Amino acid sequence: MELSFEHPGDYLFVRRVGVDTVTIVDRDFHASVLLTPERVVEDWGVTDAKAMTLAQVDAIAELKPEVVLLGTGERQIFPSAEIMAAFLRRGIGIEVMTNGSAARTYSLLAGEGRRVLAAFILPE
Repeated sequence: MELSFEHPGDYLFVRRVGVDTVTIVDRDFHASVLLTPERVVEDWGVTDAKAMTLAQVDAIAELKPEVVLLGTGERQIFPSAEIMAAFLRRGIGIEVMTNGSAARTYSLLAGEGRRVLAAFILPE
């Protein structure tokens, strides 16, 4: 049987999520990464949600998302209240979830044409 790949839309997409890897289109990333429908920001520098800084929030805010899907690995781990509030003060919605859930939710929202950003935290 002949199989053909159907691109899910006109945006960058997550093909696969592993314990220490996220595959975007056909490229594997082994360090934390930010993903918008148009752009990948490599080596985001976050390895633990609880250790996120305001500078890292600023890096996300510069990409002007309406909602951030913070993938925190295999388990859902919330950043500090200060970090959560920093997003909300900027008018950016934030949802914290596992990397797998973030990838699935990103695909739905990007497919709807939303200004979504998936932030995948990968271990060192």
